[in-house]
Amino acid sequence: MSPCCATNTRPSVAARTPSRSIVDYPEESNRWSVALRLILAIPQIIVLVFVLLAWLVTVVIAWFAILFTGRYPDGLYGFGVGVQRWTLRVQAYLFLMRDEYPPFSLE
Repeated sequence: MSPCCATNTRPSVAARTPSRSIVDYPEESNRWSVALRLILAIPQIIVLVFVLLAWLVTVVIAWFAILFTGRYPDGLYGFGVGVQRWTLRVQAYLFLMRDEYPPFSLE
């Protein structure tokens, strides 16, 4: 191994990652909610598909904005972060990590 690779000069993953997801395990789960969770999530999934398509369009627009201006527009960035938050909330609900029904919100 060469001397340049012997030292770890790269920052840790935690230092490079700007966000973290912490999910507390629920003490007890509502059995009916677990049984019907996929059915209950159908409205979330339908709306989320359209929101993700809109996000795809804003990513293309943001790419051109970054290409010509050199910076990511704040509004498009906020929308993208909100879409990712919503997606994570729905995934956590579907994977039995949360019992609360996720809100229809980008907040």
